[in-house]
Amino acid sequence: MVQRQLPQVRELAALMQFKKPQLSAKKRRLDSALTIQDLRRIAQRRTPKAAFDYTDGSAEGEISLSRARQAFEDVEFHPGILRPAVDVDTTCQILGGPSALPFGIAPTGFTRLMQTEGEIAGASAAGAAGIPFTLSTLGTTSIEDVKAANRTGRNWFQLYVMRDREISYGLARRAAAAGFDTLMFTVDTPIAGARLRDKRNGFSIPPALTLRTIVNAIPRPWWWIDFLTTPPLEFASLSSTGGTVGDLLDAAMDPTISYDDLATIRGMWPGKIVIKGVQNVEDSKRLIDLGVDGIVLSNHGGRQLDRAPVPFWLLPDVVREVGKDATVMVDTGIMNGADIVASVALGAKFTLIGRAYLYGLMAGGREGVDKTIDILRTQLVRTMRLLGVSSLEELNPSHVTQLTRLMPVSRAMTEAADASTPRPRASASRSRAGTSSKATATAKTTSAAAAKK
Repeated sequence: MVQRQLPQVRELAALMQFKKPQLSAKKRRLDSALTIQDLRRIAQRRTPKAAFDYTDGSAEGEISLSRARQAFEDVEFHPGILRPAVDVDTTCQILGGPSALPFGIAPTGFTRLMQTEGEIAGASAAGAAGIPFTLSTLGTTSIEDVKAANRTGRNWFQLYVMRDREISYGLARRAAAAGFDTLMFTVDTPIAGARLRDKRNGFSIPPALTLRTIVNAIPRPWWWIDFLTTPPLEFASLSSTGGTVGDLLDAAMDPTISYDDLATIRGMWPGKIVIKGVQNVEDSKRLIDLGVDGIVLSNHGGRQLDRAPVPFWLLPDVVREVGKDATVMVDTGIMNGADIVASVALGAKFTLIGRAYLYGLMAGGREGVDKTIDILRTQLVRTMRLLGVSSLEELNPSHVTQLTRLMPVSRAMTEAADASTPRPRASASRSRAGTSSKATATAKTTSAAAAKK
């Protein structure tokens, strides 16, 4: 039987040490965030719906984004045992320079709409962490101000080719003059994707006050105070604004861009050039053969073509075809440091984070971006140590299995079904055309049934 006694005062004192209260509300909410999803929830509480949904949403049914995130969740790791990884080295060389971590900040447009510190917060946080920052063509901070915020760090510039080519050329020249070392030529936006959340919210640039936005702003007065008491938004590449983001993109972008534009841009850019928005093996091989410095497998965060290829699924095939020495990077769907580890293990030289960075920005400005980087760094290091690897170079495909929920129907099966479908003659009667339609439907049904087996 347990012998009981009265507690000693000094023992009680040791057990009743109260935590010092944190007076900063911002620090309290950021300290409570343990994951990027935690930052997302804080951001959603603090940001008006239209601005949050612009960041959080993607195109049409948002299938591309959900598949990309699911692909990372469907990863099985294979740790090695009895391999101590006490000191983990997360540094890497990318595009001719160093990075303290195998990820950088992706280009994001209209960033000061999410939180007024915008790109300055992202660039300064990236510089402090020793990782690259990428400024978008549709950024809301000038090239020169980003350089001033990240004077000794690495700055990259993302370029769209506009209908007015001189706008794009002028931006590239300014970025080069400011010392940006890499140009990220983006090729997946000939027109804007259908971002339905923005249309349903009536989201416009600049934000328009409606009864709905006023009601939504009532519990978030700090956002509007910041927005109305800081310098107005300025866009480096847009001479006029007004309308939805899709309207602005359609007016500015040129759907006729081609390899000739790539050649022109390469001729004027003195640094490294990377092609962002590559979505198949054939284009990857062609670009590497042309001698570009790198490619980014990306479906634009699911914001352009819905049901586009999942970059993480595409990664092993591309690396196998272009060679392990080629610089292949990946983005879309990264929400955890483990996602970055899996990407590097399958051959990615580097990764980019977009929404994860913006969730931190909306949650707490510069300190929120610092928190994003810290969360991902902590998860990255912990995952590597649990796998038993001490450096990025030790990661390899044996550490990862990609589990798949969506299996593609084989080309042979679909071609066989297509070949077996009768083709109606031009002079066929209506009744014969109807018979052909029934045969086509039967073939599709047979193919679908076979695909399920």
